[in-house]
Amino acid sequence: MVHRLESLVIRHAHRIPCPAGPVGEGTGAAQQFDAALMSVGFKLSAELLAHLSGLSEGAVVETAVRTLGTVREMVGDHVRHNAYFIDFPANVPDTFDFWMSCIADALADDETRTSTLDRLSTGVVDLLTLPSYGNYRHTYAEMLTHHDELIAAAGDRMTVLHPGGALDDEITALYLALAGSTTPLGEDGLSDLQDLAGHCADGPQPEDIPVRENRAVVNRARLMAGAGLLLDTVTDVLRLACSLVGGDVTLQEPTRLRTLPRSVRRALLAGLDAVVAAAPAKLADVHAHREMWKRLGERLHPHEYPQWPHAADVFAVARGDKKARSLDSRVEELLARGDTTAAVELLKAAPGKLFRSLDQLLRDSSTQEERDVVVAAAEQVVRDVSGRVVLSVRQHLHNREQETGEQRVFVNRLGRAWVTDDTRRPVFAPERKRLIAALDAELRRRLPAEAHLLIDPDVLDVALPLSGKATASGLGVLPRGSVSRIDGELLRFFVYWKQSEHSTDYDLSAALLNADYSTASWLSYTNLRGVEGAHSGDITNAPDGASEFINLRLGAVRAACIVPQINIYSGEGFEEVAESFFGFMLREGEQQGRPFEPRTVRAKSELRGPGRVALPLVFLRGSDGRWRAKWLHLYLKGAPSSNRVEGNRATVATLLRGIVEREQLTVRHLTELMTGSTTTVTLWDGKTVPAEPVTYIGLERPAGLHPQSRIVTPENLRDLIPA
Repeated sequence: MVHRLESLVIRHAHRIPCPAGPVGEGTGAAQQFDAALMSVGFKLSAELLAHLSGLSEGAVVETAVRTLGTVREMVGDHVRHNAYFIDFPANVPDTFDFWMSCIADALADDETRTSTLDRLSTGVVDLLTLPSYGNYRHTYAEMLTHHDELIAAAGDRMTVLHPGGALDDEITALYLALAGSTTPLGEDGLSDLQDLAGHCADGPQPEDIPVRENRAVVNRARLMAGAGLLLDTVTDVLRLACSLVGGDVTLQEPTRLRTLPRSVRRALLAGLDAVVAAAPAKLADVHAHREMWKRLGERLHPHEYPQWPHAADVFAVARGDKKARSLDSRVEELLARGDTTAAVELLKAAPGKLFRSLDQLLRDSSTQEERDVVVAAAEQVVRDVSGRVVLSVRQHLHNREQETGEQRVFVNRLGRAWVTDDTRRPVFAPERKRLIAALDAELRRRLPAEAHLLIDPDVLDVALPLSGKATASGLGVLPRGSVSRIDGELLRFFVYWKQSEHSTDYDLSAALLNADYSTASWLSYTNLRGVEGAHSGDITNAPDGASEFINLRLGAVRAACIVPQINIYSGEGFEEVAESFFGFMLREGEQQGRPFEPRTVRAKSELRGPGRVALPLVFLRGSDGRWRAKWLHLYLKGAPSSNRVEGNRATVATLLRGIVEREQLTVRHLTELMTGSTTTVTLWDGKTVPAEPVTYIGLERPAGLHPQSRIVTPENLRDLIPA
């Protein structure tokens, strides 16, 4: 468990908790450790290297073994990446010639000759029935002998690991940061928080836990440790019940509840009773999850505990035996009567709901007077709205100017995307501009006054992480809508998957699109090579794991967009396989090396989402001719089987048009709001850092920052979101 927690610190903070051990002469071991790290694109900071050099050789080796295992997994080097074509990207055959060679091999095989001839007589041959198709024909070791060693280049990625404090201090700091996050965490983030909460239940706690899912995870740990629960709504209790049985604390997916121990039942009912006793109006929240409350009542047996009558009222409301009018129903009734002013007055008691309803309220307002009432109400309650909601509404209003009734793209919390006609009436410019001004003024008020901002220019186009669910776990992964530059001549992206129980075939493809999003060409198992690059070959079964690659020479690409896709042809989904991830590498023109070289990996993103087609990101050529990556983190429903890049063309083009052209709120916007009349702003040149404390915002922490500096990188970018 200690190793697991130490690994969490390295992954989240890029710090190694202060290695302990006897003093000694560890210089040689520390240098070997540094060299091993550099082979996978990581490096010890000068300060950390010096510290390790003063420890015994055994202490350094122990630290190295643990750390190397963690960073190899971070970059995807913990598995063996083989390629179907042993010389890839060289000597990839023409698709038709390759298929004919597979047929020839089948005809030469006594066991398959007859069945192959029978299929040929019908005019159709299933590639999956040919013995030489879809399975590695060589070992990983044999593949390595066909590739020269990678020559280091200045553009290779190098992620610096910095020294941390004592392990317990680092664990506590990470726990407080995750538990107190102002934005929801992703699935892996919640899992990490659960591990940390169990360890930190008796220690320091955040002043506030604004995200309800985080609160459920923390409450579970507190319940197990015998500490008091943090509850202020009835839904907090429902989320906790789901957490206790390993269910979905977001309450978006059904959870199968089961009988709980008597001590747990008593704690839940007592907490529920206290919440309702303090604020009976909160019974109205039961309606949002009535069926789940009914099932929970069957497990908690509230009738056995007459000392908590308010808890029994919750289940009476769920059954319909007790009335508790919800705010939503009252607002809907007023809007149905056309009384927007009364609806707005009612919503002022729930500022978050008012803000989420602003678009509808403005559309439903038939007079200027009603629109003025809506805007005035928003201005009045904006101080009571969470920073995440303020930023979300600000982003929505900015894009509302561009959305004029053509098509609208929806992306749910799981990354499932779909398109529908936009039938909304417009939001008029005066109200939109007035609201944007009010929101920016409120954000400026909440953001800390910085004396000296040191900003890496490369971070300015990173989208604000308004939800961890819009970002996959991994290395170098940025929130949906973020843009980063691509430096390198060769672009190679990859997918790895390992099936759990059933034969599973993932197909890596690349659609190359014109500026109008029409298809120019593609690379996939049906088109193995083209002017732009080559495909590594189709693997159709992955009991021990499998990889596919696409190599592109960017100078030869004439299209405006490169869209990597992972299509599930058959077998297990992204959430069912034992492991699956996507990533991309960048190399210089003369660099050789293996198909997978960890030093050249710029990003590795976990694939965990619904649907049968994944769109992790898109590469876009700018008007200046340079390439940039825009992160998508999208999943399409696709077909149950046989998904191919050729069949997704229309859907992908429509989605890209809606998402690529949509403007996200970025770090640039917040840094502009953070800049006051007394703020010194320095754009970091990648070399020199100020001697005094600064607030640094960038993609990678520089060496030599003053120890009292505040540091914000993608790993803790959520800290920029005001409470």
